[in-house]
Amino acid sequence: MAFDTVVVGRENGRVTLVVLGPDHAPLSEHAVAAPDLAAAVAEREAAGGVRWVWADSAQTYAALLDAGVRVARAWDLRLVHGILRDARAVGDDHGLRDAVEWDAANRATVTGDTLFELGDTAAGVPESVSAALAEYRRQTHAIASSATPGALRLLCAAESAGALIAEELHAAGVPWSRAAHEALLEDELGARRGGGLPARIEQAAAAVRDALGDPAASLDSQPRLLRSLHRAGLLVQSTSRWELAEHDHPVVRPLIAYKKLMRLYTANGWTWLDEWVRDDRFRPVYVAAGVVTGRWASSGGGALQIPRSLRTAVRADPGWTLVTADVAQLEPRVLAAMARDTALAEAASGRDLYAGIVERGAVASRAEAKLAMLGAMYGATTGESGRLLPRLRRTFPRAMRLVDDAARVGEDGGVVQTWLGRTSPPAGESWRALQSLASDAAASGIDETRARRSARDRGRFTRNFVVQGTAAEWALAWLADLRSRLAAFPEVDAAHAASASGPVFGRSPHLAFFLHDEIVVHTPLVHADAVAEAVRKSAASAGRLLFGEFPIDFPLDLRIGTTAEKG
Repeated sequence: MAFDTVVVGRENGRVTLVVLGPDHAPLSEHAVAAPDLAAAVAEREAAGGVRWVWADSAQTYAALLDAGVRVARAWDLRLVHGILRDARAVGDDHGLRDAVEWDAANRATVTGDTLFELGDTAAGVPESVSAALAEYRRQTHAIASSATPGALRLLCAAESAGALIAEELHAAGVPWSRAAHEALLEDELGARRGGGLPARIEQAAAAVRDALGDPAASLDSQPRLLRSLHRAGLLVQSTSRWELAEHDHPVVRPLIAYKKLMRLYTANGWTWLDEWVRDDRFRPVYVAAGVVTGRWASSGGGALQIPRSLRTAVRADPGWTLVTADVAQLEPRVLAAMARDTALAEAASGRDLYAGIVERGAVASRAEAKLAMLGAMYGATTGESGRLLPRLRRTFPRAMRLVDDAARVGEDGGVVQTWLGRTSPPAGESWRALQSLASDAAASGIDETRARRSARDRGRFTRNFVVQGTAAEWALAWLADLRSRLAAFPEVDAAHAASASGPVFGRSPHLAFFLHDEIVVHTPLVHADAVAEAVRKSAASAGRLLFGEFPIDFPLDLRIGTTAEKG
């Protein structure tokens, strides 16, 4: 589809929109006062066929959404810069590494009223637009001259779409029932108390201290608690639930219970509820590509750590419902497609992948299949995982070779890349210094041991980077395709609007939540079945977009209901 490219820049309270021609030369220029930007964007969007190029969706798009304006597509210069600057498929003649003002670490320098202090200003073009145009030209040149222009162009478009979606998710919010949340807290913790901890936490703490025989034991200081446990004869190295559960001691059960209650109280208790839920909406702050693999992060609200029990508080508005979908075994399926491992793809075809691995005779049980596959992807190649891994190598040699090769590259200090070309960070100076020290003639056994451990750690990172990063790319493709499909649904009338979802999303189906391989769509009841079908079709489309006709499916656990509880 052909569309116009419009570069957006702002200086001294005015915003300039410059339409580019095919050679990226300015064709026309339109300046508006900053408060009038939303109206100008809405008018151009209504004409269709436009892509906006701007510094940072997290800054520009949020204000547009607040004004009730949604855009179909954009190019996020800051996020794309981060991809291309380090991409192994890109050569060294693009100038991106010198354009440090576009690095994420320098984000503050491109988000003020005057966007830039420098730029190759063209005649008649404001400096802010000229700087954005110069960066856009660098980026398009880097992609076109790269070893994989198609893949990189797709990755950058998906990343930019993800940046829009992150802002839309915040604007629409997760429909949240404060009453249901408070009922859960009271049921789990007891009534809210202004002057102290809830009653059930106090009771759990007393049970721990009784089991320790130490009325003054400090339960919230890790070092002090460990000393109390050691004095009581429980010689653990940490207070993790997994390590505690391995021991038979009277303090184990009450301590695990106390930690669970305190986690709920501190992470999602009344204070969290007061801070993050307004007008029946939880609006977390998503950070697109906040993790080096391309996965999202959250800088506020803890959207990526919502406890299972709290999903009962995710409640659709009256007359609306939730379509919730998550992908079964996303990363192993992605691995099969990347490696073109038809045996693993056949094991996953139309069924639970781990059960398919058992049916092919690689291991004896589903639990073993899951343990072995996760070990292969995450680098747990010792212990039980290590014992099972040779069986996977015999049965699925292509898939295992891909992650094994990625690990070897990492252990040697090299970089790896995802399916579309996101490249892992290079080994740091401290890592290289450690390896150099171990190769010195005067190196000690401790130096060599540290170097080997560091190399293995980096190998585990690169082993997983290629799989997790490609899974993140698939998820972005899924989100972007679904976003387009949802935008085509007709609006409901004002009487049936979910007004708390805001001026853009209050009358039509919209994405409300995203977590790695799971989405939640808030939709009018009348559209529920059609939305569910759109979710399925977008998942299938994402698979074809990335992997072509390779026979791998991405089955969804899909549910329609008024809450986002998992079955």
